[in-house]
Amino acid sequence: MISKDAIARGYNHGDYVVGAPTPPAYARSMTEIGKTAGLARDPVIVPKPVLAQLEAIADRVQTAREDIVTQTRDWWSGTRISETSGRPAVTEGAFVRVSRVEQVQEIMKLAFAHAIPVTASAGRSNVTGAALPLRGGIILDLCGLNRFIGFDAGSQLAEVEAGIFGDVFETVLQREHGVTMGHWPSSFGISTVGGWIACRGAGQLSTRYGKIEDMVHTLDVVLADGRLVTLGGYPRAATGPDLKQIFIGSEGTLGIIVRARLRTHRLPDHASALCFGFQSFAAGLEACRRIMQAGATPAVLRLYDALESGIQFDRPGTNVLLIADEGPEPIVSTCLELCRSICEEEGETLPAEAIFERWLDTRYATEKPAEGFTQTSGFVADTLEMAGSWGCLPQIYDEVVAAINEVPGTLAGSAHQSHAYLEGACVYFSLRADIPPAHREEWYRTVWKSVNDVLLRYRRDVTISHHHGVGLLRGPYMEPALGEGFEVLRTIKKALDPRNILNPGKMGFSLS
Repeated sequence: MISKDAIARGYNHGDYVVGAPTPPAYARSMTEIGKTAGLARDPVIVPKPVLAQLEAIADRVQTAREDIVTQTRDWWSGTRISETSGRPAVTEGAFVRVSRVEQVQEIMKLAFAHAIPVTASAGRSNVTGAALPLRGGIILDLCGLNRFIGFDAGSQLAEVEAGIFGDVFETVLQREHGVTMGHWPSSFGISTVGGWIACRGAGQLSTRYGKIEDMVHTLDVVLADGRLVTLGGYPRAATGPDLKQIFIGSEGTLGIIVRARLRTHRLPDHASALCFGFQSFAAGLEACRRIMQAGATPAVLRLYDALESGIQFDRPGTNVLLIADEGPEPIVSTCLELCRSICEEEGETLPAEAIFERWLDTRYATEKPAEGFTQTSGFVADTLEMAGSWGCLPQIYDEVVAAINEVPGTLAGSAHQSHAYLEGACVYFSLRADIPPAHREEWYRTVWKSVNDVLLRYRRDVTISHHHGVGLLRGPYMEPALGEGFEVLRTIKKALDPRNILNPGKMGFSLS
């Protein structure tokens, strides 16, 4: 038995500031900022008359080069490689702080009138470069939109502004209302609700509670021309397409998310866990498939390959499957008994208590730089998540790990299955290399292309991203991944943002 609050224990990501963006570790070692931008292209400089208008509307406007570098730095490996090579990702723009929705509307009207790019920004925890202002212009900081607006106890709906950070939001929900979102991404304490929605995020308990798109009840969005629209607001509907889903995952390219009403759940009163070892990753995936298709939805259903099982749990000879659930005791017990009956057919029973506690304490270990590597060394670490149908996942796992390991300089490729569904699952790959610093960018581009070449061969059955989003990193693969569907997406972009001012250059869209 594990304690009822064990799964949803407080977030611990080292030294981070509650309710504010937290710079990645490499930023703390930077003593000098290079003069050349590494990723920006043809930045738009905000004219002085427009700057004066922005200063009259906003809470604060910053334009100093050092401020722009500091305030746009994110957690993407591409940004880190660029900056530690002496070329910060971006260096130009006007960083504009707001705290009211009306300010966002006025700023968008101004930007639209002058065709000035606007990039929404908040926690900056994204790992695909989604919030990098490639064309300069206005960087719209939404962290000041951080109010908990209200809670509808009867419907269990919480209304918040988009800039509220995950740890702050969850604390209010639990302490004041006795509920939880059940949304625990790895970036929980350094990301915002708006960021979760903009990138279609997923939490580590998604098999029980769903991804963020399952949790959004209502959205308030400011369009490119400054209009405010409210989308959703009902349990289900038959009034045409679900328009709020157009903006969920749009990464600030179609509108600025400013408020949301979100579904919540009563705090669980019981939790328990099981653990099994399988001889192969494919055998573990098969057990996960059978569990989901038998009707069980445990909060945690995570399968680690042999390499990650060794890193996480000191069990390199097996593929560890961790199963845990929370909620009313009868539901949890029934769910886990069903899981047990399936896993005992092919798997070895492992000590669940110790392994689950280890997971809680070390679940970020595979994403952290190895001990002893400095931030300007040739060590590169990144992650890549995809989702696919059960039938092709074992082969995709084998092919992707092989593709990673075939790139010269790679230390290791590994994976775990992290989010499961009736028809398939998300597999989350880790990429690590140790190469001469001058060749980091080449290795990074090569390994990402190698992996996506594999995924695109299975495009009828897979998606190239499950919850990290697209940003700048996956932009080149969007059109081949979506096929003719990308033209539909491009048409929507042109209709909603005819001047292409909203986060240009992301999601595979044109930069200018």
